[in-house]
Amino acid sequence: MRGCGRYCTYFNFQNAVDMNIDNIIKPDARIDDSVILDCFGFQYDNCGIYRRYVELLDVNVSSVEDIPFLPVRFFKTKKVYASACKPETVFTSSGTVGMDLSKHYVADANVYKLSYTSGFRYFFGDISGYAILALLPSYLERQGSSLITMVQGLMEIAGNPLSGFFLNNHRELFETLQVLKRDNVPALLFGVSFALLDFLENFRIDFPELKVMETGGMKGRREEITRDELHGLICSGFGVDRVFSEYGMTELLSQAYSKGSGIYRTPPWMRIIIRDPKDPFRKVPYGVAGGVNVIDLANIYSCPFIETQDLGIMYPDGSFEITGRFDESDIRGCNLMA
Repeated sequence: MRGCGRYCTYFNFQNAVDMNIDNIIKPDARIDDSVILDCFGFQYDNCGIYRRYVELLDVNVSSVEDIPFLPVRFFKTKKVYASACKPETVFTSSGTVGMDLSKHYVADANVYKLSYTSGFRYFFGDISGYAILALLPSYLERQGSSLITMVQGLMEIAGNPLSGFFLNNHRELFETLQVLKRDNVPALLFGVSFALLDFLENFRIDFPELKVMETGGMKGRREEITRDELHGLICSGFGVDRVFSEYGMTELLSQAYSKGSGIYRTPPWMRIIIRDPKDPFRKVPYGVAGGVNVIDLANIYSCPFIETQDLGIMYPDGSFEITGRFDESDIRGCNLMA
């Protein structure tokens, strides 16, 4: 066997271009296991950190179920990269002073654009009719946010002059929402949780057609509350019957979306696998909580196989729910390459 020595089967995938990424990251893609295994072969051959991790595990990879997932914390301390080319951009995570930030080196920014535009079409249809609004102060206040890049790209494609970012100018956002409601324009509001609640302290609107997309927690700006409490406040304040949610992170180039109740689905080129909290190399059955592993084929030039620090539940229909986070003391696997 070649590529993984005696530990893994070699898959004949010498270059990511051979995979024709345009045929994989699209709303009607059909991803079979052979494509994922090809990605693994490419990853092993081209990402030094991932190859070393696989070799230290001493595993034999002959099926998708055997593929090891790289702990997400490696993005904070290692360069997780699978290209000989200079990165076109680097996305960084948010964090407080003194914290190690995750860095996602992106070889081809067009792959990210293809992923977020195809993902949007898969879940919401044609974007060209939308006004895209963003209330994302914690992301706008720093450099290197993949979320800001995505939302800005969606605004450019949508082409609506009323689209825009709103830092702390809540009155302007309120007036824009009133115009969109009056003119019956499809509107999507991306908002970080604390900023949406800050807005609703002074402004309320009855806009049932509005899609409100919450993108994260309180970021230390407010006391954490349950999802049901948060969504109840948003529904009441904006006059909507449900709250949409995005599941994404700096270390992924694709997003899963919820159309209500915190139940997420992935686009075709993503998969979610739930691992045993006490054994990161063992899967748990449907309906049982565990750690969230993500296969994201848009990550072909970094690492498509990510072991996150999130807790979740997978359901038989392919949907999943995020139920919490691991404590730092609960994380397993990273000490192999400390």
